[in-house]
Amino acid sequence: MSELTQKTLSEVRSLLAAKTVSASEVTAAALARIEATEPRIQALLSVQAEEARASAKALDASGPDPSKPLWGVPLVVKDVLATKGVPTTCGSKMLENFRPVYDATAVERLQQTGAILLGKANMDEFAMGSTTENSAYFATKNPWDLSRVPGGSSGGSGASVAACQAYGALGTDTGGSIRLPASFCGIVGLKPSYGRVSRFGMIAYGSSLDQIGPMTRSVEDAARLLQVISGHDERDSTSVNVPVPDYLSALSSQRDLKGLTIGLPAEYWDKGLSPEVAESCEAAVKKAEELGAKTVRVNLRLSEYAIAVYYIIAVAEASSNLARFDGVRYGLRDASAESLMEMYVRSRTKGFGEEVQRRIILGTYVLSSGYYDAYYRKAAQVRRLLRQDFEAALSQCDCIAGPVCPTTAFKVGEMTSDPLQMYLMDIFTISTNLAGLPGMSLPVGLGSDSGMPVGLQLTGRAFDEARLLQVAGALEAALPATGLAKL
Repeated sequence: MSELTQKTLSEVRSLLAAKTVSASEVTAAALARIEATEPRIQALLSVQAEEARASAKALDASGPDPSKPLWGVPLVVKDVLATKGVPTTCGSKMLENFRPVYDATAVERLQQTGAILLGKANMDEFAMGSTTENSAYFATKNPWDLSRVPGGSSGGSGASVAACQAYGALGTDTGGSIRLPASFCGIVGLKPSYGRVSRFGMIAYGSSLDQIGPMTRSVEDAARLLQVISGHDERDSTSVNVPVPDYLSALSSQRDLKGLTIGLPAEYWDKGLSPEVAESCEAAVKKAEELGAKTVRVNLRLSEYAIAVYYIIAVAEASSNLARFDGVRYGLRDASAESLMEMYVRSRTKGFGEEVQRRIILGTYVLSSGYYDAYYRKAAQVRRLLRQDFEAALSQCDCIAGPVCPTTAFKVGEMTSDPLQMYLMDIFTISTNLAGLPGMSLPVGLGSDSGMPVGLQLTGRAFDEARLLQVAGALEAALPATGLAKL
């Protein structure tokens, strides 16, 4: 592995600004790393090598630009984000030949600030999954152990960053899809508050749940990416017009945690954790106390209903969002059909995988006449109560801490035959999306049995990502480094 590709985004950015290395050299190193590792990891659905080299050459011709905070930095983005002229498949055969004519706002902001787009990351089809095994193309492997999953649905983004193919990535998070792969792959992943980052150009799964966020190898890198992609966007009706703080200043303003209170929900800590996850997360909380933080017990009484609420609301929204992929207006069309109805059925059957079909059917059911009130309306009411639970808990503390997942990364194929067991992998992350709050995963060690990374989840008040970054930064500096995957 090149020493250059092992550096963090912030480190390589400094080298680029000082002209110690050129954008072309950094891009060449990243592309060489992709070529060396991609056959084993399969993190990327497409690589825009020539376009990346051309972008780097153009940047070098004009020289480093201090006004562009990501000048010359190679990144990848999840294949759910529209990129002009580049295949955007959502990991599905339905959109296999789709090339958008515009960029998603988040992608546009990366490019405006000088970033170089290397490729599009693999994902569970239409972001429906927790392992990236539901991709219609191939299953991504975990760089720490190729026999294990990288998490999902942003598993391609997580695996690419962990394997040092890129200096950062964008993922999306509907119920934990940034935080789970970040935890499994030993990197930092941040899901912003709902409305902090524009969703324009993101192909929706659950419109009231989806958020775009950074996946990086350090907390500082996450702050830099979040700074660039945050902010109001008139093209997105869910984008909230609130000031974006200086995340780097918040990160460097305090290296201890004196004066902060961290809430520990009994519902996250008292049952269901594997011993190695509990051990690493408890050690991280103890370190926070040594840094001056106070810890208190808080209650999230309704969290036990989060899975049920999520899998009613999310599938209902998925059923509505994916209705447009019918072979007429968007997506794959079966040319052999002899009638309109047959064309609909064949196109959707061929275009959608098993998990997507399952969720569409469930969503159509809970929205149907006679069941809407019993399921969807009730779930929406419980969702509001769950947010109130968080508000009450966060009135007692500055942020909430707990594990990202009950286990470390499990074996490929281990849970594919049991969808309900797979859904439970998101039990600690789903509530944050339902409440619209920011959450992030911070690597806090390696499991004593599996040797795989363990992530600690931090959840904060709405639009208080700066506080999460501050806490994560202090812990990152104080805890032993997890290190890089030995790939």
